[in-house]
Amino acid sequence: MANNSMTMQEMITQSSQAAVFLKALSNENRLLILCHLLEGEMSVTALNEKLPLSQSALSQHLAVLRKDNLVATRRESQTIYYSLGDQRVKTLIETMHSLFCPTL
Repeated sequence: MANNSMTMQEMITQSSQAAVFLKALSNENRLLILCHLLEGEMSVTALNEKLPLSQSALSQHLAVLRKDNLVATRRESQTIYYSLGDQRVKTLIETMHSLFCPTL
């Protein structure tokens, strides 16, 4: 086995993490949220103005994304700001955007 090869246990762990990641992305509203966050950090209010969701539905989707570490949060007074969780999320959303929204 080469030095850069993963062990079976590492592959199982990574595939489990990938499945959680992809499951969170399997909802069109969560994809839209992440697409908007490609523009940069946004408050819940700003996201709510851009999306055709009730505040309650938006909060539920953000909770899923936060639980699965696809978004990061920052609080300033009573305002919560959301951003993409890490570079993997950004890379995947950018790739999906180029595949499915090439003219936007």
